[in-house]
Amino acid sequence: MIVIDKENGGKSDALNAGISVANSELVACIDVDCVIEDEALLRMVKPYLEEGDKKVIAVGGVVRIANDCIIQNGRLIEVKLSKKWLPTFQTLEYIRAFLLGRMAWGKLNGLLIISGAFGLFDRKIVLEVGGYDTSTVGEDMELVVRMRRWMVEKGRKYAVAYVPDPLCWTEAPESWSVFQNQRNRWTRGTIETLLLHKKILFRKKYGLMGMLSYPFWMIYEWGAPIVEFIGLLYFVILATLGWINWQHFYILLVLVYTFSVFISWTALLMEEVTYREYAKGSALLKLLLAAMLEPIFYHPITVWAAVRGNFDKFVRRKNTWGKQERKGFKQA
Repeated sequence: MIVIDKENGGKSDALNAGISVANSELVACIDVDCVIEDEALLRMVKPYLEEGDKKVIAVGGVVRIANDCIIQNGRLIEVKLSKKWLPTFQTLEYIRAFLLGRMAWGKLNGLLIISGAFGLFDRKIVLEVGGYDTSTVGEDMELVVRMRRWMVEKGRKYAVAYVPDPLCWTEAPESWSVFQNQRNRWTRGTIETLLLHKKILFRKKYGLMGMLSYPFWMIYEWGAPIVEFIGLLYFVILATLGWINWQHFYILLVLVYTFSVFISWTALLMEEVTYREYAKGSALLKLLLAAMLEPIFYHPITVWAAVRGNFDKFVRRKNTWGKQERKGFKQA
């Protein structure tokens, strides 16, 4: 094992140093607050071993929330659902995002991001594109998009693979302030990546990435919170002026709320019929309840954090990570 002791240049700079010193064909990049499953590398390397005419350039896996899980000597001993509501909401969100969303994008070869928590990359391609960008706060997404662009522009067939197994467990924020800082940074990182690679948008040359993945991220991941926030302000104005048809409003409200809960419950059903990490009835009931409470209490906070992220990016010109406190995995 080689340990590199260097001046602090941030996460991206540290990862670049490790990638430069490594001499293997593949490099695994992880976050400091993560616990990796015993067989994670074996599962992550499988797409590389099975690659056909498309060169696999990056592989990501499922990331789960480790808060209140029993962890000893760097190993996950027992999976437990957090006792606090904020990590519970994030657990539900991660299940929905990784088990439904990213699995679908992976099947389409349309993934634009490999979670910074744990990813396995082709070292040669990473070096060819210049490594992680140290000037962005969304270095994980930006690297994957740049690697994909590189492969297209070089005329090479490629794939970004996804392993739908819970391979990495990460610590989620437990305070609302730290959580908002995290989502603020994610928003700014998304904006930076989308603007840096705007050339991709609706360009047939870039295939699915240009015609579907990139537009989706631009419209939904970047634009949706802004539209939702403006829509809520507009609704308040209309309600104040008495211009709301309340019967139609309640019908639409029930429809949107029911659809939101249905999507979350579908994700939990998929979790139960596959991995069953939260096998205890009390944990499942709490997650089902969280799905009902999320649109009311959790989602508005994520929207506000995204709106603040846009404000910080374009008005305050903020380009720092912000305060990210970690509780750690010590057991009581």
